Amino acid sequence: MTKYHFTGIKGSGMSPLAQILYDVGNEVQGSDIEKYFFTEKPLHERNINVLLFDEANIEEGMTVIAGNAFPDNHPELLRAKELGLEVIRYHNFLGDYMSRFTSIAVTGAHGKTSTTGLLSHVLSGYAPTSFLIGDGTGKGEKEATNFVFEACEYRRHFLAYSPDYAIMTNIDFDHPDYFQDIEDVFNAFQSMAMQVKKGIIACGDDAYLQKIKAPVPVVYYGFGEHNDFAARNIEKTTEGTSFDVFVRNEFYERFTIPLFGDHAVLNSLSVISLCHYEEVPADIIQKGLETFEGVKRRFTETVIGDRVIIDDYAHHPTEIKATIQSAQQKYPKRKIVAIFQPHTFTRTKKFLHEFSESLSLADEVYLCDIFGSARENAGELSVQTLADLIENSQILHEETVEQLLVYEDAVYLFMGAGDVQKYQQAFEEKLNR
Repeated sequence: MTKYHFTGIKGSGMSPLAQILYDVGNEVQGSDIEKYFFTEKPLHERNINVLLFDEANIEEGMTVIAGNAFPDNHPELLRAKELGLEVIRYHNFLGDYMSRFTSIAVTGAHGKTSTTGLLSHVLSGYAPTSFLIGDGTGKGEKEATNFVFEACEYRRHFLAYSPDYAIMTNIDFDHPDYFQDIEDVFNAFQSMAMQVKKGIIACGDDAYLQKIKAPVPVVYYGFGEHNDFAARNIEKTTEGTSFDVFVRNEFYERFTIPLFGDHAVLNSLSVISLCHYEEVPADIIQKGLETFEGVKRRFTETVIGDRVIIDDYAHHPTEIKATIQSAQQKYPKRKIVAIFQPHTFTRTKKFLHEFSESLSLADEVYLCDIFGSARENAGELSVQTLADLIENSQILHEETVEQLLVYEDAVYLFMGAGDVQKYQQAFEEKLNR
């Protein structure tokens, strides 16, 4: 049994990897800063020791897994080298670990986390499956044959992997602090495609994914009739969505999902396509789809009295549009109140007008101060710049959340990749009083 130490264990990939290694019988501990992150809850549930950064945490006999945010001169990593211990970067470790299984990478500018969660849930109903989701959730199965994981394009991190399969949900311009333009993003996905060993399941409604070249079959899914797997006869209700799946123009099966919005149909269709390719029976796929309870911070609902509060990670204009569309399908007669915290100054500046357009789909819009990041904590614009572009939008502060109380029987969408939850918590406290 190996003893692993994770430097930066609260990271969105590090935490689930620690959970996986613990679940299959290893001794696991880790360190991080004191601030609470939602990714650490599953660690505490397993009684995995979460320490504060300290070189004294590093002991003889450990294998150290280092988060990519931490430089080689981090005190813990220097101490590990002094002791002659193996220090492995997160992506390199994961790339090596997955080679023992049928590995399936889920990647794309949007929909990665939801699709990874859905695929791992459906496949688990068919064969033992270990999985790593970017919402901080991981699970290791000792008898696992499949390994499903979320693969992020940021800084081309996903090029550390050579999976058997890859699901590619879409290509869109995001992370303007790293990528130069959409062509740069496409080139990253093209490089990833060349590393896949068995097959790629790609959204054929995406013009960039249509151009992907690969040494393996590329199977397309989507709404368009040109796709190998096409969703037709879509029926949307306040309970969910039903649709027929045609495989190369032949009827395959009708599926029902307890999910909302076009993006949910596409995510489900990608899972159906992969499972069909791996010969998972249709009834097992349907059972998995209908029992899926979602992933953290993706349309996560709380009901207090006559108000519905939704927490969502949406931080790009495309994602905001999808979240509002989902809310409108599920709650067609209610007022939709969007509370949005922009994430990073570079993204806010780059997509200023796109943010304005997508947020304007809501009935009311409240904006929180821009959340910087470890990479950039200041910028040349403020949230007021965005507010000026959205008619009747208002600025919201933690201490002024009571202004949201004016809406009754409403749906509140708290959206963002920063700490927008603090506004939600303040609002929920007001409601509960």
